[in-house]
Amino acid sequence: MIEKKKLNKVKIAKFIRYKGRTSKPEIAAELGISMPTVLQNVKELTEAGIVGEIGEYESTGGRKAKTLSITATWKMAVGLDITLNHISMVALDLKGAITGKRRIKKNFENSFDYYQALAEALDCFLEDMGAAPDKILGVGISIPGVIDQSRELIVRSHVLHLDNVKFQVVSQFIRYPVSFENDANSAALAEFVHRDRDAVYLSLSNSVGGAIYVNREIYAGDNFKSAEFGHMVIAPEGKTCYCGKKGCMDAYCSARVLSDHTDDSLELFFQKLEDGDDAIRDIWDSYLSYLAISVTNLRMAFDCDIILGGYIGQYLKPYMIDLSQKMAGYNMFEQDTVYLKNSRYGMEAAAVGGAMKYIEAYFEEV
Repeated sequence: MIEKKKLNKVKIAKFIRYKGRTSKPEIAAELGISMPTVLQNVKELTEAGIVGEIGEYESTGGRKAKTLSITATWKMAVGLDITLNHISMVALDLKGAITGKRRIKKNFENSFDYYQALAEALDCFLEDMGAAPDKILGVGISIPGVIDQSRELIVRSHVLHLDNVKFQVVSQFIRYPVSFENDANSAALAEFVHRDRDAVYLSLSNSVGGAIYVNREIYAGDNFKSAEFGHMVIAPEGKTCYCGKKGCMDAYCSARVLSDHTDDSLELFFQKLEDGDDAIRDIWDSYLSYLAISVTNLRMAFDCDIILGGYIGQYLKPYMIDLSQKMAGYNMFEQDTVYLKNSRYGMEAAAVGGAMKYIEAYFEEV
């Protein structure tokens, strides 16, 4: 009975969260839970500060039903995305909305000073937001590398030049609960959290990665190395990848393929592209050709939606028709590319996913 009562409370809290605004009669009708049970659980959630009344529905003849919603400011979570040259920070409220973000230039190094500076930057971010420490559920950190959750270990990060580093080393100065995740998996979580369809996430950042979402879970693989799309060979004997192989997707589809031509600035690259720079247009055309090959291969392998994210993902929307036209030459089985989706989040996606992990966990334990 205790377990059933807890399950009902979790179901009701999640329903209110996903609906945005609802009423007790709607909860009872949609979830098939008795009204007395709904009343009791809503009362407990309200007393706990998680749920609040935000108004009334229009009357249908009887008493007006109270409009219920999650109290967004009750708790919050933070995501940190550590890259080679930057730290991105994002704060989410209990509804999952972004309430603050910051990106600072900071060259990564595996040192005491860096990890102390990381914690200080986080404290400064939260202080500037006026966030009370007791409101913070935790800090999710995304890392471009292989993560072993069972051993709490960053197994390897080619990008950050890390091997076998304990989570605690990185988080030693952070005073909140901390979790770690691969950056592509973390970004994928942000995209997948409200999906009930299988999908593949392709992360096009300074390195290329991804995630496979099956049966409402991210598939990890036997060795935590699933969806290493960046190291699939798309051009045999082609350009050398940072991993040492030739012709990897990463060597043709990472953000650096573009930003290396504009002083490490993607924004400048796409500005020049928009302005009609011929040299930049040729580079972009070549990039799209290799991306078309890559995405078609993923579609052939997984036959599901493909979400294009990462740094490049935030710039792709105006060019989806161009990409689709190139893909038509490689996919003889489909006439359209409705399975291609743009990511909802831009550069902050991995940080959002890190924070979202704590929001999701909170609603499993209310």
